Amino acid sequence: MTTHFSSFAFRIANLLLGLGLLVLSGCSNQRDPNALVVGMELSYPPFEMTDEQNVPTGVSVEIAKALATDLGKTLKIENIPFAGLIPALRTGKIDLVISSMTRTEERAQSIDFSDPYLTTGLCVLVSKDASIATISDLDRDGIRIAVKQGTTGHIYATEHIQKAKLLLFEKEAAATLEVSQGKADAFIYDQMSTYMNWKRHSKTTRPLLTPFTKESWAIGLKKGNEELLNEVNRFLADYKANGGFDRLGDQFLSEQKQAFKKLGFPFFF
Repeated sequence: MTTHFSSFAFRIANLLLGLGLLVLSGCSNQRDPNALVVGMELSYPPFEMTDEQNVPTGVSVEIAKALATDLGKTLKIENIPFAGLIPALRTGKIDLVISSMTRTEERAQSIDFSDPYLTTGLCVLVSKDASIATISDLDRDGIRIAVKQGTTGHIYATEHIQKAKLLLFEKEAAATLEVSQGKADAFIYDQMSTYMNWKRHSKTTRPLLTPFTKESWAIGLKKGNEELLNEVNRFLADYKANGGFDRLGDQFLSEQKQAFKKLGFPFFF
């Protein structure tokens, strides 16, 4: 009986020791204080994407790299679906969102935003033969509108369009394809993307590039981190003053820059 109890006690002790080691392991696996963890959805070229080797690249990636260097930190990029970026920020999984995110009053209730670094607006990609000339033409019975879930296009359509049917997609490419194939009449999205999506599907789509809203992109931060917010705003001001955004425009957006100049639209940065 004594031998059995001792063996049982030994097993319990080992179990408790193992649990203790797990707890210690979890505690030691905390965030690296020297790392800047930035969340973005890597499916929005040329701002957030990956190259042939699956390495993150694009405008937002270059901004994140420069910011991390400025702060003296190593950069870690987390690829997160757009709708999951704010929850990831609020739960501390990431430090910042740099993912072509528009500052809205609704989002600003749950996270903080930096000063804006890019100005754009919503416009529409339509099926080539659709009888649609302006945003007001979309709010009709029988019209099918594609939107990317969680974007300002989705928010606008939900708040302003009552008669048309909304088709929700997780990916921009899927929403664009829906219009290209005639399964949707229009896709509400930002100017830059609408232009690029039209270039990819010029035989089946038509862009209405005049924006019907004005919006600004900014870096998202967890509420209350004033020190990091001030550092980010200082970086953005210095980066702009030193020509950083101009260089990114030339590197990643040269075609769009020239096209928008011809169309009479101001460039974004």
